[in-house]
Amino acid sequence: MEHAVNIREITLEDAAAIQQIRKAISEEDGSVDFEKFIEQQISENRGKLSLVAEIDGRVVGYMISTILYAGFGIKKSAWIMAIGVLPEYMGQGIGLTLARKICDIYKEKGIKNIYSSVLWDSTDVLSFFKKLGFERSEFINLKKRL
Repeated sequence: MEHAVNIREITLEDAAAIQQIRKAISEEDGSVDFEKFIEQQISENRGKLSLVAEIDGRVVGYMISTILYAGFGIKKSAWIMAIGVLPEYMGQGIGLTLARKICDIYKEKGIKNIYSSVLWDSTDVLSFFKKLGFERSEFINLKKRL
C-alpha cells in the first residue's frame, strides 16, 4: 500500500525519531547522541542540508549532508554523511526520494559534485548510491587507528 511521502528539513524535534531509525538499522548506531548531532547541524546551518521523510506525520527516514568548501583539491562540493530508513519502510523508494531531493537542492545551489563514503562490503548501500548515478571517485579513504 503506497503512502504519500512528505520531505522536509530536519528539526531538533526529529532527533528521537532518527535515534530510533539508527537503532532499528544497527544496534551499534543506537549509542550516537543524535539530539546533539542534529542540534549542531541546525545551529551551524551554514552549508548544511538535512531532510526527513514523513508518512502520516511519522518520521520514517532521514538524510544528513553538508557542503565542503575546500580540502585536498576538492572545489565546493556536497557530502552525504548519513542516511537511514526504518526497516519496515525500506524498498519503497524513500531513501531515493530523499537523495533526489538533496541532489536537486544542491544542483540549484550550483554544486557540481556530491560525495559519500561507503564500506566496501555494504553491497546494499553501494547499490543504492549506484541507482542514484554515483560512481567511484578519485579519492581514496584513509584511516589511522588510535
